[in-house]
Amino acid sequence: MNRRMILNTVGKMLLAEGLFLLLPALTALIYGEAKGLIALLITVGIALLSGGMMCGLAKPKSAVIYAKEGFFIVSASWILLSLVGALPFTISGEIPNYIDAVFETVSGLTTTGASILTDVEAMSHGMLFWRSFTHWIGGMGVLVFVMAILPNVSERSIHILRAEAPGPVVGKLVPRLKDTARLLYVIYIALTALLTVLLLAGGMSPFDSLIHAFGTAGTGGFGVRADSIASYSPYLQWVITVFMLIFGVNFNLYYLILVRRFKTALKSSEFWAYVTIVLLATGGVAVSIWGQYGSAEETVRHAAFQVSSIVTTTGFATTDFNLWPQFAKGILLLLMFIGGCAGATAGGFKVSRIVILFKQIRRELQKMLHPRSVKTLRFEGHQLEEQTTRGVLSYLALYLICFLVIFLFVSADSFGDFETHFSSTASCFNNVGPGFAGVGPTANFASYSLLSKLVLSAGMLLGRLEIIPLLIFFSPSSWKK
Repeated sequence: MNRRMILNTVGKMLLAEGLFLLLPALTALIYGEAKGLIALLITVGIALLSGGMMCGLAKPKSAVIYAKEGFFIVSASWILLSLVGALPFTISGEIPNYIDAVFETVSGLTTTGASILTDVEAMSHGMLFWRSFTHWIGGMGVLVFVMAILPNVSERSIHILRAEAPGPVVGKLVPRLKDTARLLYVIYIALTALLTVLLLAGGMSPFDSLIHAFGTAGTGGFGVRADSIASYSPYLQWVITVFMLIFGVNFNLYYLILVRRFKTALKSSEFWAYVTIVLLATGGVAVSIWGQYGSAEETVRHAAFQVSSIVTTTGFATTDFNLWPQFAKGILLLLMFIGGCAGATAGGFKVSRIVILFKQIRRELQKMLHPRSVKTLRFEGHQLEEQTTRGVLSYLALYLICFLVIFLFVSADSFGDFETHFSSTASCFNNVGPGFAGVGPTANFASYSLLSKLVLSAGMLLGRLEIIPLLIFFSPSSWKK
């Protein structure tokens, strides 16, 4: 195992985080927030110093990165970025308890949006900026960003991309990996900038526009108001609804559109499954809540917004859906598990895996009827390898086991009831944000014990990195030469 390469790359991640922290520091300077500015600058110094030392002391003799190194780099980077990223909150005193600060930072970087804050509007601008900026960083992945800007990126770094990118199949969009990483970020930045302009056009302040653009692009859900998006205009709510759905789509489709391969893009079975799920869920929720709001437009708007927010695992809210009928809440709970498309910034099990599972089930039924028949599975115009199909089934088993373990740990907490614990587990593990009952859209996770917060933080990381990298990282056998 190339340990020097692992340390060197993780050091570069810390250097990148130190540079990212300069933006909220600039925000704190603009708004005259001395305490927040000092806390952020101290953290910048810690990140740059520790990252620089790791890069300097661990100069790799070989730049080769195999699968194991990729998993180790991703796991170590996300854990360290979370631990260092939590420091400004604690140093400034805005989140005095470090475990709470870690929970908030992990929630931000994993684009979950679950919060322990009871009064978000009391936070300083610098801390609010950093809190939401973590969504934008974690949405596409900080390692993808570093691969985009670093020279001499090896083609074997595809293992890093595969370990960090969500979904069962990850490949290069263009021949060179570095160009793939750059292209992903160009699309990401362009869509974020477009959303920011549209929010500004709707009367949202520049600061609020940036914060909500970060939360929407990263499908995270942190905002600046206690009522999330509820107090903003219908226009702004519709804009955010549309862009949540846009960021829940596989970014490969946007590349195909850019190169004018429209027919290939429109043939995507995952995309049409995603659209179908959203339309059916919106219709079901709208029918269930009909009569609770003043007009048909308001009813459809709330239904479309919450369905988009939950299926893309963003977690914004325009209303307290905790008060909705059980059928509507059941649909939202199901959407928590489905999630968005592979290769998007959304969390959850992923639509692509759902499609592959249904194809596999249909093939097994056909085999029972016609034992001698041989049928290959096709997905997105390509024949699926048996390894990919087995990988989806294995991931499903791991997914269920991890969910149950996290749920059992959280259930031991004295806070909350079954609905609270189940939905908080589903919300954190699938990187959604709000749940139901005690952790609904008008509540938070502050009442959970420190142990439960650590378990839920681990669940958020497992969900974002899709289990395998962290299991390998914490497996003692993986550390042997």
